[in-house]
Amino acid sequence: MSNRKSIRYSGLAVGATLLAAASLVLAQPRFGNPSPTAGSDTSQRANASADQALYAPVEYTNAKKRGPAVIVIPGEIKSNNATFLQKFTANNIADFGEVELSSANFQVLERSNLGPIQREFELAYNLGDPDQARKFLRMGKLKSTKYVVKFDILKTEQVAAAQQGFDGRAIGQMAGLLGGFGRGASAASVGVGSVQTSESSGVWIIGMRYKIINAETTEQVATGYTEEKMEVGAKSTSVMGVSNSQQGGVSLDTMVQRLVQKSVWEIDAKYK
Repeated sequence: MSNRKSIRYSGLAVGATLLAAASLVLAQPRFGNPSPTAGSDTSQRANASADQALYAPVEYTNAKKRGPAVIVIPGEIKSNNATFLQKFTANNIADFGEVELSSANFQVLERSNLGPIQREFELAYNLGDPDQARKFLRMGKLKSTKYVVKFDILKTEQVAAAQQGFDGRAIGQMAGLLGGFGRGASAASVGVGSVQTSESSGVWIIGMRYKIINAETTEQVATGYTEEKMEVGAKSTSVMGVSNSQQGGVSLDTMVQRLVQKSVWEIDAKYK
């Protein structure tokens, strides 16, 4: 009898857990879509493409294990790509690093705790000055710091591009000439001549390096490097005045965050 009771209670507990999870999902904020094209075919295709670029949390291997106290300092952007440099600063990348290290259950100390001495703190570790670094580690919450982590962008370059298309105007003119001057031939030449298609794709490679630095000695504990491809593309079709076009791809913001996620996954797996 006791076994039956325990099974019943276990079933009730599982049911309660599932009900609580479902209630939480239903209680999440929901937002409307004010776009005048919401629900249309173009909206659905654009949203399907955008869904591929949404933030996706990573299941870090050792997330249940509490990590040491770390501070993320802005790294270096060694790329000379103008588009990337206009969009990103080293602080943006460090912000992504703080988010992901927190998700991996590291004790992330806010850079804001450094206040006006943040620049001097960064210089101490970039120059490898242990005496200067120790002065900062005697201050308040910084005493518990074990590692200083930085993420550097080493590469952002477009490595490949391809395009193709079809313009029916020349073929339409030939069809008109070969078919004579009848109405059918004229209609066929207009129809073929109205067909225009184009498609283009570009592929970028972005590379990121991470460094883990001993907060006490300013010596490098570990480093790693990872790359990801970013593809952007566009295609369009026009037939008899009816046009259809689509463009999209993963943004630079998403690519940088994914590179940070890959780096943090490795840090979590190897250096906790």
